[in-house]
Amino acid sequence: MSFTGKATYTAGTTLPELAEDVSDLIGIISPYDTPLLDALGDPLREATSTHHEWLEDVLLPNKDAINDATWTDPSSDTTFDVDDGSRFRVGDQIQVEGSEEVMLVTAVNTNTLTVVRGYAGTTPENLADNQLVNILGNAALEGAEKPNLRFTNRVRCGNYTQIFTAAVEVSGSDMAAGQLGLADEMDFQKQERLRELLRNLERTVICGELPTRDRRMRGIVDFLPSREMHGQPHLSHELIEQVLSAGSADLIVVGGFQKRRINAFCSDSRSYGATDTTFTDMVSVYESDFGICRVVTTRWLPQDAALFLDSSRISVLPLAGRSFHFKPLAGAGNYECGELIGEYTLEFKNPTCHALVRGLATAKEVVT
Repeated sequence: MSFTGKATYTAGTTLPELAEDVSDLIGIISPYDTPLLDALGDPLREATSTHHEWLEDVLLPNKDAINDATWTDPSSDTTFDVDDGSRFRVGDQIQVEGSEEVMLVTAVNTNTLTVVRGYAGTTPENLADNQLVNILGNAALEGAEKPNLRFTNRVRCGNYTQIFTAAVEVSGSDMAAGQLGLADEMDFQKQERLRELLRNLERTVICGELPTRDRRMRGIVDFLPSREMHGQPHLSHELIEQVLSAGSADLIVVGGFQKRRINAFCSDSRSYGATDTTFTDMVSVYESDFGICRVVTTRWLPQDAALFLDSSRISVLPLAGRSFHFKPLAGAGNYECGELIGEYTLEFKNPTCHALVRGLATAKEVVT
């Protein structure tokens, strides 16, 4: 469903007095102007404060990393340090990523684990610093006391609303005169300014920065510093697999060059008949073992970047009664004037479900 700028449950309700609803005008604007907003669609509710807040929670983590560069014998040492020992319990079976060896945790002292190597008949293998450790599970003993309580704390997150405005002014002569290709000069000016506001809204949703003074919306890129990936030469099946396996993305957002990279994934397998008159080179959906992702091209994302988003955790919300509308203003002369106004915020939940890849090769670089 295209983005109309209104919360769906309030569609058709009356805006404040003297304000003209312009959601119908938004509906006829080309989705190429706001591809991400159209992919996300209208929110289910409105924001009720200029600082919109929500709660986030996560499951207890089931993996950690080795934080130990001192080994006597990496294949037989029974103690080593990890980044966060609170994630482990006595009795946990653990396994290093890419290894067939299973270990049994017999003691946890702060961040130091004591383990049984080669548990259950597996073969001990060398361990190294920064290796990922998966927690397979814990077997409780029959009749045992309850384990120590472990839980996560809900986190209160928020974002500010941002006001988008544009003035519209048409002289009395223009209002009265016939216009080529136009029925009404005022309506035409409303549509033009509204296109600009929607373009600005989409660009702010993607790239908006949280300010220190002004009340502005924080954008998607600014929410993802901890999920930013670098060092990837170009967009590939392997990179997409790596990102999708670590999150829950269903939306890939790229600029023009990276979209051509995705289109080229299946170029070798395309065929055309002798009578075909249409050349098609487009991938709109990327389907893999890790899920189905829509591919969205936007002008406003840097060409060296790719966003992997979970659209179910993202909403662009209007402040209650402040979706885009036109408010006529009193003129002080021979003209009609008014103001287009809209106030919106971005609700961006669980950043760990999303990812941002930066530093990809661009059109000016050689891709090998």
